[in-house]
Amino acid sequence: MGATGPPVADGTEPGRGSLGPSGLLDVLGVASVVLDAEGRIMLWSPQAEELFGYSAQEALGRYAARVLVHEQHVGLVKKLFADVMATGQGWAGAFPIRRKDGTTRLVEFRNMRLLDDRGHVYALGLAADQTTVRSLEQDVALSTRMISQSPIGLAVLDTRLRYVTVNPALERINGIPAEEHTGRTIREVLPLVEIDTLESAARRVLETGRPLVDHSTVGRTPADPDEDHAWSVSLYRLEDSLGTVLGVALSIEDVTEKYRAGVEAESARRRLALIADASARIGTTLDLDRTARELADVAVPELADIAAVDLLDAVVGGRRRNLGPAEPAVIRALAVKANDAPDALHAADPPGQVARYGPDRLVTECVRTSRPVMVAQVKDEDLPRIARSPEAAALLARAGVHSYLAVPLIARGEVLGALDLKRTGNPLPFSEDDLLLARELASRAAVQIDNARWYQNARDTALMLQRSLLPSHPSVTGGLEVASRYQPAGATTEVGGDWFDVIPLDGGKTALVVGDVMGSGITAAATMGRLRTATNTLASLDLDPARLLEHLDRITESLDHSIATCLYAVHDPRLHQCRIANAGHLPPARIRVGSRPELLDLPTGAPLGVGGVEFSTTVFDLGPGDELVLYTDGLVETRRHSLDERLATMLGLLDDPTRPLEEVCDLLVRTLHHPDNHDDVAVLIARAQPEN
Repeated sequence: MGATGPPVADGTEPGRGSLGPSGLLDVLGVASVVLDAEGRIMLWSPQAEELFGYSAQEALGRYAARVLVHEQHVGLVKKLFADVMATGQGWAGAFPIRRKDGTTRLVEFRNMRLLDDRGHVYALGLAADQTTVRSLEQDVALSTRMISQSPIGLAVLDTRLRYVTVNPALERINGIPAEEHTGRTIREVLPLVEIDTLESAARRVLETGRPLVDHSTVGRTPADPDEDHAWSVSLYRLEDSLGTVLGVALSIEDVTEKYRAGVEAESARRRLALIADASARIGTTLDLDRTARELADVAVPELADIAAVDLLDAVVGGRRRNLGPAEPAVIRALAVKANDAPDALHAADPPGQVARYGPDRLVTECVRTSRPVMVAQVKDEDLPRIARSPEAAALLARAGVHSYLAVPLIARGEVLGALDLKRTGNPLPFSEDDLLLARELASRAAVQIDNARWYQNARDTALMLQRSLLPSHPSVTGGLEVASRYQPAGATTEVGGDWFDVIPLDGGKTALVVGDVMGSGITAAATMGRLRTATNTLASLDLDPARLLEHLDRITESLDHSIATCLYAVHDPRLHQCRIANAGHLPPARIRVGSRPELLDLPTGAPLGVGGVEFSTTVFDLGPGDELVLYTDGLVETRRHSLDERLATMLGLLDDPTRPLEEVCDLLVRTLHHPDNHDDVAVLIARAQPEN
């Protein structure tokens, strides 16, 4: 392969041919003059022509003193010449010479005696312009002083990237004397530094001549073998005046403080980003389990490889629990998340499971003391205090758990549980910064978890109240086969005031009721209970449906301005009729044998609680085998579909009058109760029976 770059000076391979010339002598412009024993000029170099102004033809054969020296200096020159020729000792110094053009120039001389093989004596004079010599000396002195006193590490590498020289600053940075650098590569001197990228960069600089400035590298040197340091390295190709490549110059500055500040700033930015992410992702609903999962999802993998969210079981039930020193912690696991750590995942308590952790367990210590527990470097003897059992400890050991952190979940002064964190794949142990971040996440999440906990308890109470107020009715009563369903709203929504009732009346008649109290929660459930009781009482009076709704309207007005819709129907098996009155409720559906399902055309009426509104009763036929379907709006209303579209879908599901009523109830709720509709659903279906 042919050479593509400048010639390279490498003194290690002299056998390959003559070395390239040095440019230093060219910079100096050293002139050579040879005199015979009489002082006549015998040899005259081209540099002498340039320095003194005389051509070789003009100078050769003439006495040097007469050509080059002023008259007043001739005697001194002859004496110096005689001393050199007589003693053989050279003479060096600056002397004013006279150029051909008559000007005077100070010239730096090195004079010495020569002897040929015949015993003849000659004088050799090497001369250079003193201004040029002094300038070069100053440059060398300045360079030497700057290199030796520079706080920045400086080095010269040859073309094989071996150290040629280093300055004292680099000796201190590397912790290695200069003589131990010489002849060795960076890799040999500093094996703990990221060297591959640096070597590749140095070779590119050698090949292209383009400098590399502010290249970052990290590692450890004998000067500080226990801590990582960062350096800014700049590389420049060295060439002489003829373009011969001499090697690479390195400047190395320790930027560890700046590097650490940058790492800390990046860590702070990451923490802020994670906290912002947590604020957006945790507590999106009031579902306790989902809120716990959101916390675990935020913690993995940014903070830990395994995260578990555990609550004290008493706290989940709404009771305050303070642990004594010797008491175990009864903990309910709410969420667990692992990042590529199946063994550690198996060691964790599955969500929903209740486990007892002894007083010596670290998570017990965390919830008992309300303080974080961190084991930066987990040892084998630590695992039994982390795991719930010896089997779980073995799984954690197999997973490579090497760092552990538990922080309490505290809200409104009460310890709810703990956020349990472990590291396996992340090689770094938990640090104080990680602890601060974990505490911030736990603090923010604990409030959301506490809100979800209290909401769930309140919702469970309201749901229990509502279920206790709903009827349990026989499947056949008063000439009707009856089936019903109540579907509470989703876990993140308060229970509503939907209700239904089946009320036996005198004469074999049956009252069918469905209603919906506006609002949600315990208040709506309590109002629903009072209206149901009032409806039962009024129904026993065998009132006309319209008159009954008028009484309910006045009662509703007195219930703290409550509003409710209601549909009241009375079935008379002897007349095969239903008398129905409506107070702002959706119309019921009727399915008749041999006909398509239809919505009954009823006057809508005003909701209960509006006051001063008259209601009307409408009579419809309901013969044997006919069905009447009553429901609340939660069954058919959604945000994404029109009400007419949903009602048509409902009628399409009622196309088989022979299907068992229980199956029809399930079909309606399963198909129509959309997840987006956060509302209760009540369905009541009655089928008229043949006369006995």
